[in-house]
Amino acid sequence: MKNLQDAFYNWLSIKVVSNARPNDKAAQETLAYFDAVLKEDYHVEKILQIEEKEDLYYVHYMHQGEKKSMRFPKELVDFMLQAIEKEPHKYPIIE
Repeated sequence: MKNLQDAFYNWLSIKVVSNARPNDKAAQETLAYFDAVLKEDYHVEKILQIEEKEDLYYVHYMHQGEKKSMRFPKELVDFMLQAIEKEPHKYPIIE
């Protein structure tokens, strides 16, 4: 990842997918990978909350002892899940 914002965008995109597909082992493993990237590469201590407000996701987290937030357009974050739902035969659930 080039920066923390990119890492959070990738993490949030797969978080949305893994929440929608809790039995999908590949989604869960990918989420675990991005969790590790956030913690190990960017020193994110804890993700506190994800909020959905209108057309944005807000991610609240702890970084270097400070509470911080980022926001992301829902349209971009939800794109991966929408692609999966549109053509589920291309994205089988791997248990």
